[in-house]
Amino acid sequence: MTTELPPALSADGPVDLLVVGAGVIGLAHAVEAHLRGLSVLVIDRDDRAVGASVRNFGHICITPQDGRALDLAIGGRTRWLELAAKASVPVLECGTLVLARSAAELGVLEEFAERRGSDQVRLLGRADVGRRLAGHDPAVIGGAELPLDLRTDPRRAVAAIAGWLVDQGVEIRRRTTATSFEQGVVRTTRGPIAARKVVVAVGHDVDHLLPDIADEVGLRRCALQMLRVAAPDDLRVVPAVLTGLSMLRYPGLAATSAAPTVRESFGRQAPELLDAVMNLMFTQLDNGDLIIGDTHRYALTHEPFDDEDVADLVLRETARLLGVGGLTVRQRWRGIYADSDQTDFLIKELGADTRVVSVTSGIGMTTSHGLASAVLDDLL
Repeated sequence: MTTELPPALSADGPVDLLVVGAGVIGLAHAVEAHLRGLSVLVIDRDDRAVGASVRNFGHICITPQDGRALDLAIGGRTRWLELAAKASVPVLECGTLVLARSAAELGVLEEFAERRGSDQVRLLGRADVGRRLAGHDPAVIGGAELPLDLRTDPRRAVAAIAGWLVDQGVEIRRRTTATSFEQGVVRTTRGPIAARKVVVAVGHDVDHLLPDIADEVGLRRCALQMLRVAAPDDLRVVPAVLTGLSMLRYPGLAATSAAPTVRESFGRQAPELLDAVMNLMFTQLDNGDLIIGDTHRYALTHEPFDDEDVADLVLRETARLLGVGGLTVRQRWRGIYADSDQTDFLIKELGADTRVVSVTSGIGMTTSHGLASAVLDDLL
C-alpha cells in the first residue's frame, strides 16, 4: 500500500524514524516508535511481505527460549496481545503442546518444568495429551503445556500490522530500496529521505546492503523445507505442537541434562532426521490446514533446488506423529532466515543515529516487539 507523503514528513523537515524493511522486525520498530509519539516512515523494496515474516509457522514460541531471547520474547508478548485487540491481528493465547515419545523426552520436560515452574510449564499425562490432540502417535507417553506461548497466521498478521500503521497515519512506501546511508539522510531508488534516526531491518539481506556488517557475525542464510497439508480426519488442534526433535533446537529445552540422551536416541534410531536438522512441529490455520516442517540447511547462497526426499521425510514423520497413513499436500515452500553461529541478534551501530537490526536465529516473530523496544530505548 502506498499513500501520499504526509505534510509532517515532507522536505520541510526530517522524519523522526525511518525504518528500512517492512517485515515483522521492521514493522515492530514502526509500531513501537509510533506508540512513543514519533513520526515514522517505512520503506520496503517489495510491494508486500514475501520473506521470512510470512514463511514461518506463526508460532510465537516464548517459553522454550532462554537468556536474552526469553527476556525479549516475554517483553514483546503484551504488544502482540495489544495488536490483536486494536489492529485485528490474529493472535491466539493458545499455548504450546510438547509431545514426549520416550522416557528421555519426558525427562527433558520434567526437568524443564522444575526449572521454570508451573506458571510456564505444566506436565501432562498420556490422557491429558489425548484430550488436547485427538490423533497422535500411540508411542506418545506424555507431554507438557506451555501456556504463555501465542500463535498467529503470519500471512495475515504482517499485513494486518502494516494496515493498522497506515490507518494511524504512518506511511509505508513500497517498491523503494535503500542504496546508501549518510548522516541524517538515506539514499533510495526514489530519492533521498531525511531522518533523525534510522533502523535498517532487512533480514537476511543485510549482506547485500551492508556486507561488511554481515561478515562481522558470519551471517548466512538458513533454508527450510515447509509444507501446508490438509488436516487428517478433520483434526482440530489449537496450540502449536512440538516434539522431541524440538527439544534439540530450542535453548531452554536443549539446556536440560536429559537433552543429550534424546539426541543420542535419534542418532541411533533415525540419524536421517539429525542429518536434515529437522524440527518436527506443526501449527493449524483457521481453515484447518496444517503448516508442517521443518528442516534446516545453511549457506551464504543456496542452490535453487530442493530435494524431494527431504520433503518426503517431513511428510513421513508428521504422518507418523499424527498416527495416519499419509497426508495431502496443499503447498510447498522454502522458508528462509538470517543465521549466525556467533549471535542470535545482530544489532550494529551504523553511525550514531542508525542501527542495523536482524534476528539471526529464526525467532523473529517471537522476539520482534521486545527487540524493537530494546533497540529504540538505546537509539533514542
